[in-house]
Amino acid sequence: QVQLVESGGGLVQAGGSLRLSCAASGSIFSISTMGWYRQAPGKQRELVALITSRGNTNYADSVKGRITISRDNAKNTIYLQMNSLKPEDTAVYYCNADVSIRYGQWDDYWGQGTQVTVSS
Repeated sequence: QVQLVESGGGLVQAGGSLRLSCAASGSIFSISTMGWYRQAPGKQRELVALITSRGNTNYADSVKGRITISRDNAKNTIYLQMNSLKPEDTAVYYCNADVSIRYGQWDDYWGQGTQVTVSS
């Protein structure tokens, strides 16, 4: 069993900053790519940022230059540092991870989500 728990969401004014965290726990053998997705009301879930086990990153065009994804492999944790936040960033942010619980077996896991609200 694997659990992903997000934290750090909240209410912030436009132009402000937040740092989201996602900690993976449970019967983990290995973790590959991890990422952040978000879903605004009435919209599809979209990719925000990805980070591979080697530290390579990818960002949605809408957040490039404002958001940084990072990971601490020793803690099985990823972070999303968000600066210069805009009302358009308001959404539920979900953590995602490719996790192996034993050799040769990989599955995709999701956290429960954390709400980010950016006021104008």
